[in-house]
Amino acid sequence: MSVRQSLLAILDQGPCYGYQLRAEFDRRTGSTWPLNVGQIYNTLERLERDGLVERGEPDDQGHVYWQITDAGSAEVAQWLSSPVARSKGTRDEVSIKLAVAATLPGVDVASVIQTQRAASLSQLQSLQQARYAHGEPDGPEELAWSLVVDSMLFAAEAEIRWLDHTEQRLAQHPHHAMGLELATERPKRGRPAKVDAPRT
Repeated sequence: MSVRQSLLAILDQGPCYGYQLRAEFDRRTGSTWPLNVGQIYNTLERLERDGLVERGEPDDQGHVYWQITDAGSAEVAQWLSSPVARSKGTRDEVSIKLAVAATLPGVDVASVIQTQRAASLSQLQSLQQARYAHGEPDGPEELAWSLVVDSMLFAAEAEIRWLDHTEQRLAQHPHHAMGLELATERPKRGRPAKVDAPRT
């Protein structure tokens, strides 16, 4: 999630101060990604250092308004016109946990999957209830919220499908054949060689 580009895109609409930026970010994301004010000011200072925003003088209430520069507007245009690049590897905790659990001797992986599935189903039901309670969006803030929640719903559904798939795959292999004992060969010092993710 790019807080940097999101804040820049909001500033492209007009000057804002820190708390105002947080409120605008919340309005546009349905408060599904909470930002603290310290994170916003740290980001603004980095944007200023990079020449993408400029800091104004405090107003009568002490609010410091930040304004986007031409370079900042160009970065927003570039961000909006470019796809989000997904990383080659995964840092998804569930997939890493199951990959490790599947190779540990004596671990009941089916139980690990069942526990995760129950939690994922619970999350999916909560999201469905929230989405149903809000109904169809009737304004820009409701639409923004529903877009983010829809994304979370699809991700939860995909995780449950992946858990079902994983359970079926692991059922084809006796667990004792999947266990990895600790390697006897000592690794060399230094960073391990990068392994590219398989191409699909």
